Amino acid sequence: MVFLLVSCNRDREPTPAAAPTPAPAASAVVASQPAGLQDVIERDPRYMIGISYPPIASRYPGLAAELERYADGARADLMRAVAALGQARPAAPYDLSLSFTEVVATPQVVAIAADGSSYTGGAHGAPLVARFVWLPGENRRLTAQDLVPDPAAWRDISDHVREQLQAALSQRVDADALAPADRAQVVKDAGRMIDEGTGPDVDNFSQFEPVLAPDGRIAALRFVFPPYQVGPYADGTQTVDVPADVLLPRIAPAYRHLFVGG
Repeated sequence: MVFLLVSCNRDREPTPAAAPTPAPAASAVVASQPAGLQDVIERDPRYMIGISYPPIASRYPGLAAELERYADGARADLMRAVAALGQARPAAPYDLSLSFTEVVATPQVVAIAADGSSYTGGAHGAPLVARFVWLPGENRRLTAQDLVPDPAAWRDISDHVREQLQAALSQRVDADALAPADRAQVVKDAGRMIDEGTGPDVDNFSQFEPVLAPDGRIAALRFVFPPYQVGPYADGTQTVDVPADVLLPRIAPAYRHLFVGG
C-alpha cells in the first residue's frame, strides 16, 4: 500500500520546468556587445605609438569601426616609413600620437574628435585631425554632404567662414606688431591659403563638430581646419563656428530637427 501511494503521489506531481541554462544566454549577450576598442602603447628603438579611445565609442560598433579604421591607416603609414629605414635607426624615434576624445554625446548625436601627429623625420610631425559625427538612431556617420547636399549652398557657408578666418588673421597679425611691409606679406600669403582652403567645395568642410544649445539641439557647427589648410603650420588647427540660423535654410530637411529653430 505504501509503495502504491507513493507511486500515485509521484504521478500527480507536476513535472518541474527545466532550469534555465545560463551559459548560452550569457554567450549571446557577450556576442551582441562590441568587443571594445583597446588603447595602444607600442615602443621600439626606432618608433613609438600611442593611441587612445573614449569609452563611449564602444557603445556603437559602427562608430568604433570608423575610429579604428582611421587609427589603422595612420599606423600603417608610420610603419611603412619604419620599414623604409631597414636596420638603421632614425636620429629621433618615429612617433605616432593619436587621441580620440568625446565631444558630444546625446541620444541623437555623438561626436568624436581625433587629434594627433605622426612624426617620420623633419622639423615636425604631420598633423592628424579628424571629426566623426554619429547618428545613433540611424546607426551611421553624418557627413557634411548629408547635411548640405546642395552644392550652391556651400557658397554662402564658405563666405561666412572666410570672413571669420580673415578677421582672426588680422587680429593675430596686429598682435605681432609687424613692420608694414612684413604685415602686408603675411596677410597676402595667409589670405591666399584661406581663400584656397575655404572654397565652396564640401570637401573643404568635411571636418566639423556640433556645438549644442542647453536643450541638446545643435546651436552651431564648428568647422575644423587642420594646419596647412587655411594657414601655416605655426597657426595650428583653426576653427570657425557657423550658427544654426545661417545653416538652417541650407540644411537638408531630414536633419533640420536636430538644429535650434528646426
